[in-house]
Amino acid sequence: MRCRAARRLRKRLGRRGAFLAILGVGKTCWGVSFLVDPPEDHGLQLLTQFCGLRHWSWLWIVCGLATLGCAFVRIGRDWAGYLAAFIPPTVWAIAYTHAAISGYYSRGIFVALWYLTSHVGVIWWASTVPEYSVPPPPRTPRRGKAA
Repeated sequence: MRCRAARRLRKRLGRRGAFLAILGVGKTCWGVSFLVDPPEDHGLQLLTQFCGLRHWSWLWIVCGLATLGCAFVRIGRDWAGYLAAFIPPTVWAIAYTHAAISGYYSRGIFVALWYLTSHVGVIWWASTVPEYSVPPPPRTPRRGKAA
């Protein structure tokens, strides 16, 4: 029974939906971690001058839940999930770039590049991958009876 439910969920999500579901859960958890126990604001002074990291955690949580929700919509209409997944790491990359340029956080450029490549770049790439781009595996020939 559980296997059948898992197969139905996998079929419903597809490749793009599974990716969005993983991103959504991850971004939501990341946001909750900022809400529960906010770290020091090293490199995030551009953001914390407006409000604290607990408030900024809601950006991750809301975008993560939107991304997770879009995992279940039809292919072609999931663009909002990719956009929602794209926003928080872009904001963080901008903040770290600003911190590096202004001299507040010398490591900021490396953290910004990490967000831009491993988050923004991967999301951008995944948003362009079609659902069925991989051909199905070839069928093995059936063995016939010898004459």
